[in-house]
Amino acid sequence: MTQILIIEDEEPIRRVMVRILSEESASYEITEAEDGKKGLSKLEKNSFDLVLCDIKMPKMDGIEVLQAAKAKGIYVPFIMLTGHGNVETAVEAMKLGAYDFIAKPPDLNRLLTAVHHAIENKTLRKENLKLKRKVAQKYTIVGESEPVIKMKEMISKVAPTDARVLITGENGTGKELVAHQLHQQSDRSKENFIEVNCAAIPSELIESELFGHVKGAFTSAVKDRSGKFEAANKGTLFLDEIADMSLAAQAKVLRALQEKKIQRVGNEKDISVDVRVIAATNKDLLNEIKEGRFREDLYHRLAVIMIHVPSLDDRKEDIPLLVSHFVDLLSKEQGLEKKSFSDGAYFKLNAYPWTGNVRELRNVVERLLILGENPISSENIVQFAPK
Repeated sequence: MTQILIIEDEEPIRRVMVRILSEESASYEITEAEDGKKGLSKLEKNSFDLVLCDIKMPKMDGIEVLQAAKAKGIYVPFIMLTGHGNVETAVEAMKLGAYDFIAKPPDLNRLLTAVHHAIENKTLRKENLKLKRKVAQKYTIVGESEPVIKMKEMISKVAPTDARVLITGENGTGKELVAHQLHQQSDRSKENFIEVNCAAIPSELIESELFGHVKGAFTSAVKDRSGKFEAANKGTLFLDEIADMSLAAQAKVLRALQEKKIQRVGNEKDISVDVRVIAATNKDLLNEIKEGRFREDLYHRLAVIMIHVPSLDDRKEDIPLLVSHFVDLLSKEQGLEKKSFSDGAYFKLNAYPWTGNVRELRNVVERLLILGENPISSENIVQFAPK
């Protein structure tokens, strides 16, 4: 049921709105309050999907109700009801966070349209929040070992700034998790997080991927196309495996960092961009510079802050926490049965050389949930873990 609260001191208007909404949908459950104080009390005690609130009322007016609800952390869309001549007050209510306002006596179509849109908006907000929580869980950094605690502390310090970060670590350690956390804990968290795997894009296409192109720039450029820098404007661009980027592309990335401007392939027009760049690599960039495969000036631009992600072999005390996390995650994502692990199974996992790091552990847990017993035994580890 959709819970709607009507706060209105004029009973005839309340009766009209109750009748209109009840006839519109049987799924609307309507609660009434004849003044602002009673309305606020009902808001504190119950959960509502929408509030229709008069502005001018005795004891407590609609603006005060809206402000009090917001101060108490009650986030529900308000549609303000205003008499003719009170438009300025209604606009003030909108500035304070009201979803909409309608004039009294309410027009039937105007009222229903406002109600529908407000409820749809709240539903979308709920779904968006649910999705954000799901994403946050997916990119949680799990572990309480000393190397992980130090890494989390570094992330907390660096994330609120716009400093560029170079993340280093072996394959499978979770460098992308660090990049996501830097974004989520930053002031740019509401904007886009754009990820580019530089190793997965052919060298002849990397510039188009990053900077976009104009129609006719090359054979397959049949229309103008924006690149990842533009997509990440005001947000964060994560350049994973940056050591695999061509030298030509490196030069353009350097210019983008220096001047905060890019040019689409085939066009000399500058496009201003405001992007926080985070890069990651599993290679020794100083050695890559020595071998002539990476620009030293770009390295110094990227490595303002360096965060090293420890290998799983350096944080084996985190294995039980990681296993528990993956069991929860995989059971939700894939509907796999939750299984426990015996002490012997944990002993075997702890003794295993994790060359593939956390990614390899996740794959092993998934395999064990599908093929192993319940509880998972040490024999299962020997049977299903890679040799």
